Amino acid sequence: MVRLDAIASLLALVSSAQAIQKHPLPISELAKQVRSRDAHVGLSARQADLLALYPEYNLSTPIDHFHNDSTYEPHSDGTFDLRYWFDAQFYKPGGPVIVLGGGETDGADRLPFLQKGIVYQLAKATGGVGVILEHRYYGSSIPVEDFSTENLRFLTTDQALADTAYFAKNVKFAGLEDVDLSPETTAWIAYGGSYAGAFVAFLRVLYPDVYYGAISSSGVPEAIWDYWQYFEAAAVYGPPACVETTQKLTHIVDNILIGKAGTDYVGKLKAAFGLPNVTYDNDFASAINGGIYGLQSLNWDPSQSSNSFFTYCDTVSSDSVLYPTTEVRRTAVEELIKVGGYEDELETLANRFLNYIGYVNSTSVSRCRGNQDACYSTHDSEFYSQDDITQSWRLWQYQVCTQWGYLQTGSGVPEDQLPLISRTIDVDYSALICREAFNLTKPADVEYINRIGGFNISYPRLAFIDGEWDPWRAAGVHALEVPERPNTPSEPYLLIDRAVHHWDENGVFPNETTADFPPAPVADTQKKMAEFVQGWMQEFNGKY
Repeated sequence: MVRLDAIASLLALVSSAQAIQKHPLPISELAKQVRSRDAHVGLSARQADLLALYPEYNLSTPIDHFHNDSTYEPHSDGTFDLRYWFDAQFYKPGGPVIVLGGGETDGADRLPFLQKGIVYQLAKATGGVGVILEHRYYGSSIPVEDFSTENLRFLTTDQALADTAYFAKNVKFAGLEDVDLSPETTAWIAYGGSYAGAFVAFLRVLYPDVYYGAISSSGVPEAIWDYWQYFEAAAVYGPPACVETTQKLTHIVDNILIGKAGTDYVGKLKAAFGLPNVTYDNDFASAINGGIYGLQSLNWDPSQSSNSFFTYCDTVSSDSVLYPTTEVRRTAVEELIKVGGYEDELETLANRFLNYIGYVNSTSVSRCRGNQDACYSTHDSEFYSQDDITQSWRLWQYQVCTQWGYLQTGSGVPEDQLPLISRTIDVDYSALICREAFNLTKPADVEYINRIGGFNISYPRLAFIDGEWDPWRAAGVHALEVPERPNTPSEPYLLIDRAVHHWDENGVFPNETTADFPPAPVADTQKKMAEFVQGWMQEFNGKY
């Protein structure tokens, strides 16, 4: 089994706490999600301060809401503690309850949005109560004794949606026990980003009498098993020289890994990158593709952002050798370019290939200590067999394998296009974790999810906010191939210029705000969001 402290490649990714994860992840990255049995171990000072500022509460919630559905057999009559936090500092009679769906992470990771982000902003604008509601199985909202495949049967979007409706109907907020905040008399409005964005959209459609409105930020209502379109945003909006170079260098890699499989050239290719001891070719291909993944980690707030995507792009598109130590590999690289079918572009691609190698070495290879398979491999049956309560990596992966998909492949790219990652990253490789960890051999039931949602999901008082450059845009209502829809006060449809993943969600303290910060596209969108929610509240208060 791999060492749990083996360091993975330094891929330019947002953390799993902020967005849907890269898939597949090497074992060493999954191992970082193994949590301590002591909830306070590993907390940053910032996290500790937020937990001190916002006490946590729990609502006893049914484990199984659907006793007539054989999916959940054997059924459970038990309950579990569903964790939440709230802030009532802005509450005024008649104000709404603004609930942020925690999504696929520990709910405490969402507390900044209660302190200064979108929940704070909307609660302040409407005289509402702000709430962070944890998703079942994540954080401490755990309804089972372990994460065995059998005990994960209650980890479905349907059950979690039912939790969220149950919460609105049954919660009593400390200090507001005498206030009637039931959905019959109070507007409940849900907000979510990414997976949680799709989640709250479904919530509005399935529980319209409980949640009066919902805002889906970078929501992914179209579940897709082979999500090769993840790289569409980088291909369309990335620097053209970077995109073209990455496509050609990836093509060279594939012409060797696939076209020259079983020859010495495969070993020479791995050695050129400093990865001669990565056993599986697809693990090797995955280990070198981190740069192009970096787009998702870009954010308008420097404290939340990484510029790794553009650093990578500047590197691979430069015609000067930026890493002098790679010069010793020039002869080997030139041979690989020729074998890979690009001899006629040798003069241009040689330096760029050296820069690509230099980038991978500086951001990943040099940080790997010890066994390279321990750093980069996705193959480890012993690791996948672990299912005790600390193995939190199993949670989102189970949702991927059963309902949502989003396997980010190179093989799915149409044959008339050059992919940005290797075609050896295919469905079979990406679904390895489904087979090894959960004994699931069939694709996820994305059709079920898409019967609820899909590209055309629409409902009164359901807003969609997306980022123009978001890699997840292709799974939402702003996908490039989906017809535009009107933007109305009832069904807002907003695309933030040059934005990436749920940029509207986070905020800054008032003393940090300037004329240009947050940037105008974000500030204007957040202002529009407050205005249309205020409009919804006028409509609600006019009815009740």
